[in-house]
Amino acid sequence: MEKHFVNHPALKGNPDLQAFADFLLEKDRSLATIRGYLSDVHLFYKWMARQGGEPFVLETWDSSDVRHYRQAMLDAGAMPHTINRKLAALIAFGHWAAECGRIAGNPAMRIRNVENVPMSPKWLDRRQQAALMRAVENDLRSSRQRFPRLWVLRTRDAAMVVTLLNTGLRVAELAALTLSDVQISNRKGSLVVRAGKGQKRRQVPLNNAARQILSDWLAVRPETGSTALFIGQRGEPVKQSSIQRAVDRVASAAGLENVTPHILRHSFAKKLLDEGAELETVATLLGHSNLNTTRIYTTPGERDLEEAVARLD
Repeated sequence: MEKHFVNHPALKGNPDLQAFADFLLEKDRSLATIRGYLSDVHLFYKWMARQGGEPFVLETWDSSDVRHYRQAMLDAGAMPHTINRKLAALIAFGHWAAECGRIAGNPAMRIRNVENVPMSPKWLDRRQQAALMRAVENDLRSSRQRFPRLWVLRTRDAAMVVTLLNTGLRVAELAALTLSDVQISNRKGSLVVRAGKGQKRRQVPLNNAARQILSDWLAVRPETGSTALFIGQRGEPVKQSSIQRAVDRVASAAGLENVTPHILRHSFAKKLLDEGAELETVATLLGHSNLNTTRIYTTPGERDLEEAVARLD
């Protein structure tokens, strides 16, 4: 796995960060988390070098450095969640440095996070979701009539978009699905997510819309040597960028802007909570290990606030 970090700019000429990366790998942290931590600590090293006029020496690190860094980010207008993410990276880095004896304690542990007023994530409301589904149906109908060669790929795209909207999968989880991860019968179905965040496995039930579109895709999916559920034109597993393009294209046809796979995930979570699902149930379906991560979907969105005020008329 270390080969994933050879070309990471944070590691160039910095043995401290290389040792930190090895430490995180041993702790079985995800590659995405490790890359994020390395980038954030690398930025801290650069900031410290600018402040002191010379390369940062780990053994001289103390809590005042982190406190001043926190204030500098605030003065620069950084968002609270960005500052807190960078502080989390420094806490992990300080834990490694203390554990290996480079410093006496963890300087970052003494620094408070920036208070973050919860902001509701963006999601599609019911009207927008209905528009997206109509766009999917229209796209399938027109492609079958006008572009029969592209119809198979358009069926794949439709299946990816509808599955994202009705299961809340992350784009990486959707791309990693295999044929054996899908179970569909007349009355029920489910997806097994084996490549979830933190390598967590979970099973997500399929509603009727997802079962129908996946069945349609499986009926026309070309036979290839790949076991991937969604494949490209040459039979290779679909790329995440292809999933994003499919979402972009269908959303644009629906008159919606800036729609991403993650917004479809947010929409799935919001709809579940609006329908009365328990927070724990939604967390399980989304693969969240912390309920606070799921609780953000209870924060009113812009349309929720508009509707509340409209009731006063």
